[in-house]
Amino acid sequence: MKKKLIVGNWKMNGGLQANAELLQALLQGRPAPLNCGVGVAVPAVYLAQVHGLVDTAGIAVAAQDVSQHDKGAYTGEVSASMLQDFDVRYVLVGHSERRQYHGETDAVVAAKA
Repeated sequence: MKKKLIVGNWKMNGGLQANAELLQALLQGRPAPLNCGVGVAVPAVYLAQVHGLVDTAGIAVAAQDVSQHDKGAYTGEVSASMLQDFDVRYVLVGHSERRQYHGETDAVVAAKA
């Protein structure tokens, strides 16, 4: 049986100092051992910073979105292969906010997945 993963989504929040402080508090406050995995879904601009801060701490880093395209002229998009370069193993897809504010359909979510 796979271990469950609980991920906190930061939404469009954060900052270099705030991220470091929040992760430090998370690391200090979590009980050990846990019966589940722990992760954080952070804005794309902070993926490298957060990955560096939790690299050996057992906290998974997740992206908040991924493009349905692997590469091309899609300004602002981030592909799955780009996320792989930063060892990001998890991505939020089909989030209600992406559906509501960006008009993502089931077909788009399926293409991203």
